[in-house]
Amino acid sequence: MLKGNVWDEYIKPSKIWGNVYFVGIRAVSTHLINTNEGLIIIDPGYSESLHIIVDNIWELGFKPKDIKYIVVSHAHLDHMDSVSALAAMTGAKTFIGKDDLPLLTGELYHYPIKTFKPHVLLEDGDIITLGNTSIKCVSTPGHTDGTMSFFFDATDGEKTYRAGMFGGAGSNTLRKDFMIEHNLPFSNRQKMIDSINKIKNEKIELFLGNHLENNKTEEKLSILKDSKINPFIENSQKEWDAFLEKRLELINKIIDENL
Repeated sequence: MLKGNVWDEYIKPSKIWGNVYFVGIRAVSTHLINTNEGLIIIDPGYSESLHIIVDNIWELGFKPKDIKYIVVSHAHLDHMDSVSALAAMTGAKTFIGKDDLPLLTGELYHYPIKTFKPHVLLEDGDIITLGNTSIKCVSTPGHTDGTMSFFFDATDGEKTYRAGMFGGAGSNTLRKDFMIEHNLPFSNRQKMIDSINKIKNEKIELFLGNHLENNKTEEKLSILKDSKINPFIENSQKEWDAFLEKRLELINKIIDENL
């Protein structure tokens, strides 16, 4: 649940590059992909901020009724609390990793949630295709069992850049107190390490984050307004590699120091 005034979370919506847009808030990232045959929304976020997301979509010149797919990276409320309402509003098809279904039904750990019934349960290697966009879904458990990372070709109609997003990079759920409180297996730590190693060799030309701090989203949006160089593309592979390496360091610190 968001704390404080939801409008304090506001960020002006913006084109990142080509057919990829940021429509989210400070607390959690939401991305829009215009496939020319409808819109894909990745992680619509909290229920309390859905009105901001919808307003952002309008502000960019799109219509919410054109949302065809709602894709969720993992089953934590900050990423998917508003899915049910947005799907009801638009008639969009919903997607989430198969192994996160126990979270949606309240059968597993950390809070009982029944926010939406997914139309499609994603498995490792599945491809979500709409119009000019095909998203490769890669199972990357650790943060949750069903966390999915996404890779696709963004386009401006002439050029393409390979976009990538790690679906759940947070190490907070791997700390000892959290895992004991929510009855989570300590093997999740190794799952996260394996997941990071699994996607290390992905070609990334457009680094996206599902939280702002993953790729310095807000800072880059500010730079983008006044620069001819797109900071989401410039040095993207180097930033992706450094980001994953930092994630590994954090997890190994948690293990080594028994945090």
